[in-house]
Amino acid sequence: MLRREKDFKYSDKPEPHKERTREILRTHPEVREFIGRNPKSIYFIIFVVALQITIAVLLNDQEWWLALIIAYLIGAFANHALFVLIHESSHNLIFKSRAANMIAGIICDLPMSIPTSISFRSYHLKHHSFQGNYYLDADLASKWEAKLIGNSFIGKGLWLLLFPVFQGLRPPRLKEIEFINKWTIVNWIVVFGFDVLLIYFFGWVSFLYMIASLFFSIGLHPLGARWIQEHFLTYPPQETYSYYGPLNVVALNVGYHNEHHDFPSVPWNKLPKLKSTAPEFYDTLISHKSWMKLWLKFLFDPSLSLYSRMVRENRGSILIT
Repeated sequence: MLRREKDFKYSDKPEPHKERTREILRTHPEVREFIGRNPKSIYFIIFVVALQITIAVLLNDQEWWLALIIAYLIGAFANHALFVLIHESSHNLIFKSRAANMIAGIICDLPMSIPTSISFRSYHLKHHSFQGNYYLDADLASKWEAKLIGNSFIGKGLWLLLFPVFQGLRPPRLKEIEFINKWTIVNWIVVFGFDVLLIYFFGWVSFLYMIASLFFSIGLHPLGARWIQEHFLTYPPQETYSYYGPLNVVALNVGYHNEHHDFPSVPWNKLPKLKSTAPEFYDTLISHKSWMKLWLKFLFDPSLSLYSRMVRENRGSILIT
């Protein structure tokens, strides 16, 4: 592995998940029983979307600062859970029908204020197949983005706060990914149409709650550590990390990231079973126990930056179905 200053970490080794998947299947063939769908996820979607809309409506005649406080304390966790459910729909882990999963993802998008579900689906599946490929993996920051942010507290704090904006600026560098299709347009119409109706009937404070919940859920909030936890090289050369802390309860086990990459066709509710079935493969890996601790480490440790990622040549990974 070659380390370059002011650049990503480059490796000529294959990504780790393909081989581990094969070894787990050879040693524990029973894990195939966990592969499938969890249609009950739709009930979580309906509950959380209804919760967010209810809170937004109740805030319609309140002070703007109250909307920000409740967005930080409640809305961030709700929207983060919806991001996890969008993630489930992108892997078709809710319904058998691809279209039904897309619709479920769009429903998740209603409290997000910005349409993300359909675009995320396209980019995320490439992330699994081409982890670490600069021109196919949207999870990697762009080089200009990493250079701009640097390794200062202020830069990294702004990056977390504006994380949705920076992600939205990455598509031009990505190859082989269709930016707009009919489902993308439907996603835009539904979400932006919902925004207009919310503002028209309930006012700007209700909308402020929604948009603040979005930015807090993936940005300047301890939940933002999830994006650092997954693939930032906090303990190189290991490049994928799981989180086994208590917030997995409200984050629908999204912390089980090594497990998810090894078996992306296992739904969120069965990821802990996968780990407990094959402990010799996961207990030996470095993992995180606290998102708060990791969040603070990322912000204040100058050795961590957007360059703290592994980049490799075009090598795919295995998708077990």
